[in-house]
Amino acid sequence: MEYFVRNENGSMMAEDVSVSSLASQYGTPLYVYSERSLREHFAEFDESAGDFPHLICYAVKANSNLSVLSLMASLGAGFDIVSGGELARVIRAGGDPSRVVYSGVAKTESEIAYALNAGILSFNVESEAEMERISKVAVSENITARVSVRVNPDVDAGTHPYISTGLKTNKFGVPVERAFTLYQRARDLPGIKIVGIDCHIGSQLTSLAPFEDALDRIVKLIIRLRNEGIVIEHIDVGGGLGVVYNEEVPPSRKSYMDAILNKIKGLNLKLICEPGRSMVANAGILISRCEYLKEGETVNFCIVDTAMNDMIRPSLYQAWMKIEEAELRDNVPDEVYNVVGPVCETGDFLGKERHLRVAAGDYLVMQGAGAYGFSMSSNYNSRPRACEVMVSGSKHRIIRKRETAEDLWRGEEL
Repeated sequence: MEYFVRNENGSMMAEDVSVSSLASQYGTPLYVYSERSLREHFAEFDESAGDFPHLICYAVKANSNLSVLSLMASLGAGFDIVSGGELARVIRAGGDPSRVVYSGVAKTESEIAYALNAGILSFNVESEAEMERISKVAVSENITARVSVRVNPDVDAGTHPYISTGLKTNKFGVPVERAFTLYQRARDLPGIKIVGIDCHIGSQLTSLAPFEDALDRIVKLIIRLRNEGIVIEHIDVGGGLGVVYNEEVPPSRKSYMDAILNKIKGLNLKLICEPGRSMVANAGILISRCEYLKEGETVNFCIVDTAMNDMIRPSLYQAWMKIEEAELRDNVPDEVYNVVGPVCETGDFLGKERHLRVAAGDYLVMQGAGAYGFSMSSNYNSRPRACEVMVSGSKHRIIRKRETAEDLWRGEEL
């Protein structure tokens, strides 16, 4: 179900609250999330797995607000993390470290020790050097490290090069041909317990074929490992399921889960998956205010108070994200605009060649902004970061205060 839609009067709503009223109360730029949407998306993943042993590990990187993490924890989610800071967030939000998988290619010794002492479920190991480091730290801490090897299956996910992670040229994981040898090495290392196997091929996938291709290769490796006496308890299939930003037609959560279960049934494995974007992207919007309309020689500009430091996806990935008027207006002409922000970069745009009926002072709504929006934001140009609000029915509350000027130089010294 969609929770950011227009009512009969043409006003964009966030659940039962008008977007314009939220913008007026909290200011802009403003991130707004729908609690109902987050609950629904988690339930679809969880229920699609049915009675099959599974753990839905929400990918913290997609949206790491404490309120979002706390909600996920209350629903029974585990968490996929890529840093010690993300683990600290999970713990602060009430998440259970024993339901945490730790990915990432550059885990430091201090991060590994922190995770070991917290009691995480598993490290997803991304290189031979990392396996040796985890063994060293585990021995020094006198704690056995539970590990999975992240296998790079060399599958083309067919997505943007910056968010493709399963090719030989990517920095992530261990090639299939080397993974078997690394498992053999891990079996002999002190402080190491092999528990699983991991694979993540990329983000914003709109076809099941790359998932199925990768799983075929991983299943063959699991069988080979078992023949060697190396028992795998769980398979972590990563995340990457796409969402609708424009005209994409991604698989449903149910069909995605069915495809996975069909590949691993009969192997006596626990399933772990790591949805991030597909959990939160369409559960959030970003509200901007039009400051000026500027007529150019060949392009008209709608200049808003939101910039690439608030939402970098269009600039970084050339991502197309839907931009709509918060209120439909018949008394304003339909014009084509490039929607741009205040940052001093030509790449500072939210959308190009958009048909809008807009005037200075109007609010605009960017859909699909719940994932990789605030979590990738910055203070470039000394711009305070945006406010975040959670809506539940007709209720709404701040879940992150808007930064102040003083926040910009906190920690600095003259």
